[in-house]
Amino acid sequence: MILADERRAVCEYARRLTADGLVVGTSGNISARSGELIAVTPTGVDYGVLTPEDIPVVALDGAIVEGKLRPTSEMPMHLSVYTKAADPDGAPITGIVHTHSVHATAVSTLVDEVPAVHYMLATIGPSARVARYATYGTEELAESMLAALEGRRGCLLGNHGTITYGDGLAAAYSRAEQLEWLCQVWLLARSAGNPRLLPFEEIAHVVEKLRGYGQK
Repeated sequence: MILADERRAVCEYARRLTADGLVVGTSGNISARSGELIAVTPTGVDYGVLTPEDIPVVALDGAIVEGKLRPTSEMPMHLSVYTKAADPDGAPITGIVHTHSVHATAVSTLVDEVPAVHYMLATIGPSARVARYATYGTEELAESMLAALEGRRGCLLGNHGTITYGDGLAAAYSRAEQLEWLCQVWLLARSAGNPRLLPFEEIAHVVEKLRGYGQK
């Protein structure tokens, strides 16, 4: 079985999507890249019953290389990130997480950028944009997403959800969680009043600080 480790990781994180409330049912999707191949969640299958053998493997042109199930309908987004997006620091992009998380989706209907209520917005970049709405699974949505991702590691998808990437699924998933938490904080603060926002300069400063964060 090719990409065995990546297919196991996709299963693991797909189940976490449901457990962590980032999707409902079979919505959302996940992929992991190794070389010129991508392991990705299949379309319309309950994540709770997925096995590594159920995970399709596709080439960068979208052709199915191994697996009996059809890949997610959002393949245009995944392929666009892997072939056209660029990490701000030049890191490899080897994991993508697409969610339909409640708070982020709600925020995507209200603003054009996620308000800077907390410095952890810097895990995404200087800001987190909201991509213009387009029908799911279309090249139009992929193009809208790419514009919002420029210089960023994630974005909201208007009236839809979120997408984040990283060097590995762990990094991509962590950013999806942070983005959902940020949106929840802003909605809670906004419901109580007029939240104070951090200036752009402070978020940019934290972006720089995070480059040296953690253990080396």
